Amino acid sequence: MLAKKTQVESVKKEKPVPSTSSAPAAAPQHSESKDLPVVLTPNRPPSPPGSKTPKQEAEVEACSTEEKQNVHTGTLTPKPEVLSVSLNDNLSSQVDVKGKIGATSLKENVCQVCERTGDLLVCDGHCYGAFHPLCIGLSAAPKGKFLCRECNAGVHTCFVCKKSDNGVKRCIIPLCGKFYHTDCILVYSATQPHNKGFRCPLHVCLSCHITNPLNICSSKGRLARCVRCPVAYHANDNCMAAGSLVLANNSFLCPNHFTPRKGCKNHEHINVSWCFVCSEGGSLLCCEACPAAFHRECLNIEMPQGSWFCNDCKAGKRPRIKDILWVKWGRYRWWPAEVCLAKDVPNNILRMKHEVGEFPVQFFGSKDFVWTYQARVFPYMEGDTHSIEKMGKGTDAVYKNALTEAAERFRELQAEKEMKQLQEERKSDKKPPPYKPIKVNRPIGKVQIITADLSEIPRCNCKASDENPCGIDSECINRMLMYECHPQVCAAGERCQNQAFTKRQYTPVEIVRTLSCGWGLVGVSDIKKGAFVCEYVGEVIDEEECRARIRHAQENDICNFYMLTLDKDRIIDAGPKGNQARFMNHCCQPNCETQKWTVNGDTRVGLFSLQDIPKGMELNFNYNLECLGNGKTACKCGAPNCSGFLGVRPKLSAEKLKLKEGKRKVPMKKKTKQEVTKEREDECFSCGDGGQIVSCKKPGCPKVYHADCLNLAKRPAGRWECPWHQCDICGKEAASFCEMCPNSYCKEHREGMLFISKLDGKLSCSEHDPCGPDPLEPGEIREYVHSKDNKVSERRREFGILVPT
Repeated sequence: MLAKKTQVESVKKEKPVPSTSSAPAAAPQHSESKDLPVVLTPNRPPSPPGSKTPKQEAEVEACSTEEKQNVHTGTLTPKPEVLSVSLNDNLSSQVDVKGKIGATSLKENVCQVCERTGDLLVCDGHCYGAFHPLCIGLSAAPKGKFLCRECNAGVHTCFVCKKSDNGVKRCIIPLCGKFYHTDCILVYSATQPHNKGFRCPLHVCLSCHITNPLNICSSKGRLARCVRCPVAYHANDNCMAAGSLVLANNSFLCPNHFTPRKGCKNHEHINVSWCFVCSEGGSLLCCEACPAAFHRECLNIEMPQGSWFCNDCKAGKRPRIKDILWVKWGRYRWWPAEVCLAKDVPNNILRMKHEVGEFPVQFFGSKDFVWTYQARVFPYMEGDTHSIEKMGKGTDAVYKNALTEAAERFRELQAEKEMKQLQEERKSDKKPPPYKPIKVNRPIGKVQIITADLSEIPRCNCKASDENPCGIDSECINRMLMYECHPQVCAAGERCQNQAFTKRQYTPVEIVRTLSCGWGLVGVSDIKKGAFVCEYVGEVIDEEECRARIRHAQENDICNFYMLTLDKDRIIDAGPKGNQARFMNHCCQPNCETQKWTVNGDTRVGLFSLQDIPKGMELNFNYNLECLGNGKTACKCGAPNCSGFLGVRPKLSAEKLKLKEGKRKVPMKKKTKQEVTKEREDECFSCGDGGQIVSCKKPGCPKVYHADCLNLAKRPAGRWECPWHQCDICGKEAASFCEMCPNSYCKEHREGMLFISKLDGKLSCSEHDPCGPDPLEPGEIREYVHSKDNKVSERRREFGILVPT
């Protein structure tokens, strides 16, 4: 775990935003085995292997002179006949394994000592280990039953920590043969505990498990297993982690066993200089296995002790073939690149020196190839290059072209994945995830459902003789105030049309599989504007239970949430129990909205249409989600004004988009000088100095501050607004602002507090304006004395601490 400050970095680490630079001079295709002479000044020494991956075991000499000659670039590799261009070809190639193999021929086909194929002996004991006779000191295969040294002694070694004692337990799969300490194996997310023991991760594809822990297909199909640690993948390019070294048709070395070369600058671990949640700098908590960095406040966690890893690294997530990544190479900026298949890489690049865990990538724009590894890459996400259109003419054309190519390629790969997933799910006729259907909200724990007395329920003026009593087009006062009429109180009686919640008068909908957003809702018939679609129903929980459920979901890699705020003390969770409303997806340009109605004295949430919706069109609403955790959730709604992420305000409304398109047709005069406006100021607005600063999240406000200048004990989290927007006297919304400091006042208290400075014409307060309420006379010189006991300043600090939303 490292807490670092961006202002003391010795390595220039840039956020992937527009700036002038040249393309990375990656491995030139005429070179073969030389490293590029790029100088990199590290901001810290290389992370030791034990801090992020299991230590690589000592390599044992090959069993024959021929195998010694096949050692390739300093890493353990199989014989040339096992190697081929494609990873699929590697995994599907057949390797002859002779000797006493029996029923485990498809499990152990490399020697546990030298990690090579050949004539192997398989232990008849509990471990089912395979060995070359020469590697265990035998000149020939023994006759009869063969037991290895551990099975003879009855003491086995933990496959994770490599320590042997009597406290290890064997995996419950009959032919597995691997032993573990319980504490060691439960660290892996793919471990499945059972009453009598556990199933180790060697029987689950880690990539499929991370994508969906409940997917039963993760344990089906042919698996390739790491020979040094409990990691397994499906034997194909889609699941296998990039940088894996294939040893045989079902054995490989995973990227966890990467060992950096001493003196190689591009093997040094590097972290980004901004938070992955809020994109701001400052004091960051850095992952020790990848470049990820976060503010402790953004993750809402205490400062960890010792080594710290992000959630993705804890789960074992690794880059895969065809992934789009941001790559740090040499002294160049973070540059977009794609992980390549071996068959697409030139031979001279393949012959370059590289280690287990390194994989080839091709940079967009420059089309160069380099070898890199996990500690110098992080995933590209949708919207990362949304600011291309804001770049000036001075921006490097190669970099700008690279961003454009990366965005197009990312969309292309996403469409391929979504189409493939849709075809597979339609082929298997997969049903929606299971949940318990309920018709009304169910309180959990101490939460109560409020029921009002009949005398407290408001009565409207509608009559039973009206044409549409209490209808949409009526003048029902209850409907206008979003109160539902009570059948025993309303004068319209049974003819009352304002009882949709109580009578559950829902619009007919159907659950369907969408192309890119999972399961969704579509209307069975045409829906008119303002129509009641359905009520959002689920378990009603309090804030404490909500936090507990979110914590459980994060610990178990559950990414689907169905929580909706009911009021300040209650939340509706439609995850375990709910109705069809739980399947309605998010959209930045929705056709439905949520409305809070009062029904029989209690608050209920309903979904209403915003426009006329034709039959078969997907129904959606804006989640207005507040994102917390390791990163933002990508939005896939496809709306013209899509923000790219859930919880981020849409770019433009539909009306503004049309207005903007109309304006484009009018020829605009070219500006003689391009004005560049900073989104954030560089110095604290209170003291004027730089350093570790916090920025205001109010749209359009560029002000930044030191936490100490605001008397804040810790960095504010969430959507924090600075005290410039609050009245110093009463704390209400400010209407007049001092242009020299954070002092501001509302309409009631601004009289006599702000003056136009005679020096520069700015609106200033008396704290720092020598003129003050008594302007200087021509030729008059007056000494300005700053008052430390300024009461207004104290009141500003009193009201300056805001509760994050």
